[in-house]
Amino acid sequence: MARRPQRTPNTQIYLGEARKFSIYVSSGIETRTEMESSQNTGGNGTLNPQNSDASPAGSTGTSTTASSDDSKQNLNQVINSIQKTLGTIHQLYLTVSSFNVSSQLPLLQRLNTLVMEMDNMAKLSEKCNIQIPMEVLNLIDDGKNPDEFTRDVLNSCIAKNQITKGKTDAFKALRRHLLEELEQAFPDEVDDYREIRAASAAESMRLAQAQSMLPNGDVKTKPEM
Repeated sequence: MARRPQRTPNTQIYLGEARKFSIYVSSGIETRTEMESSQNTGGNGTLNPQNSDASPAGSTGTSTTASSDDSKQNLNQVINSIQKTLGTIHQLYLTVSSFNVSSQLPLLQRLNTLVMEMDNMAKLSEKCNIQIPMEVLNLIDDGKNPDEFTRDVLNSCIAKNQITKGKTDAFKALRRHLLEELEQAFPDEVDDYREIRAASAAESMRLAQAQSMLPNGDVKTKPEM
């Protein structure tokens, strides 16, 4: 009678890490697709009107939307293939754990299924142009949640933003101090400078508002991140 080998958690760990990776990739491409689609819509959720004439800008917007849809569809196919591969690996784990003479044929069938599915996964992956940071793969290899990478990136951005804000505040304080000193020495010139600055700021604001207006009268808004 064949001795039943002791089960180890290695396969369960692998399955869990692979599922984390597929979920991370899926959420990343969905977020990117939503951002691209929101950039092609106005602030009220309607599509930005295109010129009736066949223009390069209109064709570019259409091709961008079609490209994002194709990327999402290709990614869904890869995710489905990954899920099938995980299921096959789990079945192999169960077969090997309780292997006996009658399990020889199912084992070979599942091995062939695994090879065919991995070959299919490799072919489908060629259609997906997705870049995964190496830090994410390292976290998955260490058995950690890949969302920690996103958290670390956000924390790093916040820290750098605080440093930049401190430098900006320092330059503003320096500018204010210089204006106070110059106003005491050259009051007329400082008044002229402030008038020019006010006129320039008003003109810049007017141009910015004109550029943000859509043909239907709506105002462009930044997509929510």
